[in-house]
Amino acid sequence: MTIDELMDEGTANIAVGELEKALQCFKRASELDPQCFEAWHSLGMVHMKLHRYPEAVEAGRRSCELRPNDQLAHVSLSMSLQKNNQIEEAEAEAAKAKILGWGGKII
Repeated sequence: MTIDELMDEGTANIAVGELEKALQCFKRASELDPQCFEAWHSLGMVHMKLHRYPEAVEAGRRSCELRPNDQLAHVSLSMSLQKNNQIEEAEAEAAKAKILGWGGKII
């Protein structure tokens, strides 16, 4: 399967509530292309839905590394950090998202 096919299948699995199957699709996509922002971001969001917060944080950090000026990536990472009880770090990521929302840049 191509990365696009995996991403489409993962999204379809989310739509029908098959989160474990979606997770496997996004994980495979991130393995095929470690630079694929969408795969890492989707992987983090599915981990969040499954209450796997440490894994969500890890994927969120990777997506922020790939797109440091992506507001949604920082919001998602902030949410994961908060759920993982890393409040200070969550607040820092939320601040970055706010700066990006104002048109600023992180890097």
